Amino acid sequence: MIAVAVIVHAGRVLLIRRSAPAASLPWTFPSGKMEPGETAGEAATREALEEAGVVVEPVSLLGERVHPVTGWPVAYVSCQLVSGTAHAASPREVAEVRWVRLREIPELVPGGLFVPVQAYLDESLSS
Repeated sequence: MIAVAVIVHAGRVLLIRRSAPAASLPWTFPSGKMEPGETAGEAATREALEEAGVVVEPVSLLGERVHPVTGWPVAYVSCQLVSGTAHAASPREVAEVRWVRLREIPELVPGGLFVPVQAYLDESLSS
């Protein structure tokens, strides 16, 4: 299972550009494989720190699905920023990080977002 950290702060959401994109997905949320015994919230928190250098707190599970492009099982977790300045904390994995506004997401993620994640962002972000 892949855990995804959906981090909203100051009217924007954090996206990362992978050094080696999975399939046709150069821009994604901080994410990675859950380790044995980890909850989705714990894994999302760990991945946010490892990939983007930010400390977050998991808030709620937004939903789960099998990703239509990668075929991987994915759990999406809304997270609250606690501390840190977002940066490419793992240059081997992450080429760039960016806080983006809602209106910027379609150009960075042209395939669209998982419906529950999009609904959460529509509610949480002001454009």
